[in-house]
Amino acid sequence: MSGPTPILDFFRRGEVARDVRLLAAQGTLAPRANEQLEILVLLLEDADPEIREVADATLNRIPVETLQGFLARSDVSIGLREFFGDRGVFPSEIPPIEVDDPLIDTAPSEFVEEEAEAERGSIMQRIQQMSFTERLKAAMKGTKEMRAILIRDPNKMICAAVLSSPKVTDSEAASFAKMASLSEDVLRAIGHNRAWMKSYGVVIGLARNPKTPVAISLNLLARLQDRDVQAISVDRNVPEPLRIAARKKVVANQSGKG
Repeated sequence: MSGPTPILDFFRRGEVARDVRLLAAQGTLAPRANEQLEILVLLLEDADPEIREVADATLNRIPVETLQGFLARSDVSIGLREFFGDRGVFPSEIPPIEVDDPLIDTAPSEFVEEEAEAERGSIMQRIQQMSFTERLKAAMKGTKEMRAILIRDPNKMICAAVLSSPKVTDSEAASFAKMASLSEDVLRAIGHNRAWMKSYGVVIGLARNPKTPVAISLNLLARLQDRDVQAISVDRNVPEPLRIAARKKVVANQSGKG
């Protein structure tokens, strides 16, 4: 994942409870590889000595070859490369496989893929009975149906955990982008994910979503197909500045063809 990292932001701001920090330190909370390593390194400076010790032990359990392959990726920060360089671990010379799976996951999977429509009611009930940490795990490691429910969770950290899940596909991200029930923060996070923004489904979903911050949707206009710009130019649900900009683009296109 490139760009801002939703779950990491909570750790950086110090807004994460001890039990969740401990889960992350243990490798039980398993977001995408980049984010997981950034969090583990951050937890080495935690105020709690147990969390510092556990995070260090977890980092030491990641195979050196795995770390070397990861560090060779183009989206790894200089800070991470320097950190592991100080530990004697350097990027591999072999081109890496660009996967987002966590580098270490110490928790067995407790979620089984279920029939989406038939099981929706029971999945909703199951989620309602979960504690915060259970919802957090389900957001990252649960089923597609669970993510579709948890992306609407009133707790921002749960929504961020969904976006940090290595299981989220481009088609799921596109479905999230269309949801007018999501907060601006969630839509902004989607818009800042470079990998997802390569998908036209995500781009058009955000552009037509009335809740998308106008600065983002205006920037997306240039990437839209003419027929989609035309549709936005007469769409009363989108913000007026976007509709006006789309209308100007339609007129410019028409005059350019004349």
